[in-house]
Amino acid sequence: MLYQLHELQRAFLNPMTSFAAANARALSDPLNPLSYMPFASRLAAGYELFFRLGKEYEKPEFGIASTEVAGEVVAVTEEVTLDLPFCRLLHFSRAIKKRRAPDPVVLLVAPLSGHHSTLLRDTVRQLIREHDVYITDWRDARMVPLAAGPFHLDDYVAYIQQFIRLLAPGVHCISVCQPTVPVLAAVSLMASAKDPALPLSMTMMGGPIDARKSPTQVNNLATHKPYSWFENTVIYQVPANYPGCLRRVYPGFLQHAGFVAMNPDRHLESHYDFYLNLVKGDDEDTTAHRKFYDEYNAVLDMPAEYYLDTIRTVFQEFLLPNGTWTIGGVRVAPEDIKTVALFTIEGELDDISGSGQTEAAISLCKGIPKARKQHFTAPQCGHYGIFSGRRWREVIYPRIHDFIRAQA
Repeated sequence: MLYQLHELQRAFLNPMTSFAAANARALSDPLNPLSYMPFASRLAAGYELFFRLGKEYEKPEFGIASTEVAGEVVAVTEEVTLDLPFCRLLHFSRAIKKRRAPDPVVLLVAPLSGHHSTLLRDTVRQLIREHDVYITDWRDARMVPLAAGPFHLDDYVAYIQQFIRLLAPGVHCISVCQPTVPVLAAVSLMASAKDPALPLSMTMMGGPIDARKSPTQVNNLATHKPYSWFENTVIYQVPANYPGCLRRVYPGFLQHAGFVAMNPDRHLESHYDFYLNLVKGDDEDTTAHRKFYDEYNAVLDMPAEYYLDTIRTVFQEFLLPNGTWTIGGVRVAPEDIKTVALFTIEGELDDISGSGQTEAAISLCKGIPKARKQHFTAPQCGHYGIFSGRRWREVIYPRIHDFIRAQA
């Protein structure tokens, strides 16, 4: 019922936000005499703020049309390499004209935790300068017809294995946040089966490999509420106006509400500053605000089976670090990995994946020689700073670059 109420609210707000957007444009148009009225700038700012708070945010585009490769500006096109019911494997194909040695192939595994894969736009933009990049583009579960069947955490692991085998040999896996767990499981099972398609390396960034270490607000919610609470409180059926009608999901609007609730004062201050900057005509700051919230407010629904499996497996029973996780009757054994290099990365100020949670992979992968394992904690870096922004580009990326080249 909550999902239906949410859709009703959206239907109610749509004409109001359209009206607000039209008024904001009119009152800020220098050709409109009304824009010179006293308080016109404040009215325009108020209308735009209302528009942005009430509007529906669609999935953003990556928008990467070109990049620079070895001093040459080349065109970039997105190509769908593999199209599965719950995920597309996207390839950022670069039109390189100069003859040169091929760049390392990277499988960038984006999180399925509420936001779209475009959250890693900055990650992709930096990587494609010196790597051949593929990314997992997870579908909004409300857009997946019920006939496609359920999607469990085990299915996620199987998807990762399928992508690795498709790109083998010589692929390097980079997982950001949530997928560090299924990626480690996928590679562990492949190692146990002596699969020849094993990746050359795994780079794991800010993920809950062992969520018992330095628990955050995210971890505490999962441990303080029983599994039945999640099953009965936050799972809803997709309404009839979407292709995934009747599919059970964890709605994106609930996840977004959770994101905002973690730092409500910060968001309130950000929106107030946006209003003041609109009044002042500070285009640089208002553009930065729009860009951030266009991404932050665009959320997707997650399949209920996958979400509940993750709550139980990762945040309540800690099956991976306890060594009790089985998939298809086979135990997930990270100690079986022997030939895949491992690099774990954490942010010093990460308030989503606490200190030590990602580094735990180092001790779990006992079979990897110490010389092929390394860890880095990025100073003064929060969760999003691990994969986006100046610290990602200047501090973290160079280390990943060198690590991948060392394995290649």
